Amino acid sequence: MQHFIDGQTVAGSVSLIAHGNDVIEFHAAGMADIEAGHVMQKDTIFQIMSMTKPVTAIGIMMLAEEGKLALRDPVEQYLPEFRGQRVRTNVGPDARRLSVPDHPVTIRDLLTHTAGITDSAPAAIHDYPQLMNVPLEEVVRQIAKEPLLFQPGTQWSYSSPGIEILGRLIEVCSGQKYEDFIAERILRPLGMKDSFFFPPADKIARIAMVYVRKDGKLVRAPAGILGGDPAKYRNGAIFPAPAWGLYSTAEDLLHLYRMMLNEGVYEGRRYLSPFSVHLMTESHTSGIRPVGWIRGGDYGLGWEVVTEPFGELTGHSKGTYGHSGAFGTQGWIDPRNHLISILLIQRADGGIDGLRDIFQNMAEASLGK
Repeated sequence: MQHFIDGQTVAGSVSLIAHGNDVIEFHAAGMADIEAGHVMQKDTIFQIMSMTKPVTAIGIMMLAEEGKLALRDPVEQYLPEFRGQRVRTNVGPDARRLSVPDHPVTIRDLLTHTAGITDSAPAAIHDYPQLMNVPLEEVVRQIAKEPLLFQPGTQWSYSSPGIEILGRLIEVCSGQKYEDFIAERILRPLGMKDSFFFPPADKIARIAMVYVRKDGKLVRAPAGILGGDPAKYRNGAIFPAPAWGLYSTAEDLLHLYRMMLNEGVYEGRRYLSPFSVHLMTESHTSGIRPVGWIRGGDYGLGWEVVTEPFGELTGHSKGTYGHSGAFGTQGWIDPRNHLISILLIQRADGGIDGLRDIFQNMAEASLGK
């Protein structure tokens, strides 16, 4: 990690590796905020971005266990604005017939990124991912107006807006605001005391700055990134971003991942059934190619799952699952070896593939298996 910090790939990092109940490596290096002179600490808070997606998926599974929804249910059953959706097509005289979905988008389609929901923001609210100034209900209403990219369930296309829809489903089925449900049912019970969607004033000094590389040096990321100007800490935001909105720490994520590794139980309290954990972390997209960001990975329900350990995933055990985030964060859970690996950095313009791959391989090698 220090090598990549010295080379101006990232300003700083927090890395954590746990085996069973033992934390075998927990290290902070570099700077959390270069301009402010804040040194990286183990409890530095990061924008974990798409690592939020599995948290939203856990919320959906909790509601499924309570009988408030079923994964096979059409989304339109709960959100009527999705009735009458069409598939985008330009196929001559058959276009009208081919534009009718073979089946309505289901909750499972959203969880696996096979619904055909575009990843782009609707034109009417094109800057909501930066300004975060549109309520979740309205964001989802606008997403519902967009045609599907393909017949649901037939292809894979990563979609943050698809996860925003899941956040709205949580609101409708629970009767709570999305962020309140996540806090009350997941974050607070798990002891994730530094995890939130909208930064409280007393936590801001511990939040890591987001950087991009310009002319060979790291500079603060611009306001055009997801979540807007990172130096404004989402001041005035009202959109919680169920796909990418969480701030968190390595310690907090360890609690969440230990719950998953222990088949739904953390410190004696059950959050999910073993069935739900297994369902979330098995491949649901094995017949679709290409799928996922990394070679050798398929998608479960909100998690990326290792099915063929080669390429970037060489050394990972089959069945390892996890997720990464747009600013370079990542977390992996290896049930076979009871291994958890977490890497937190803040780089918004890519350029961290080498760091990511080396961290993954070193984490797996740390067991001496």
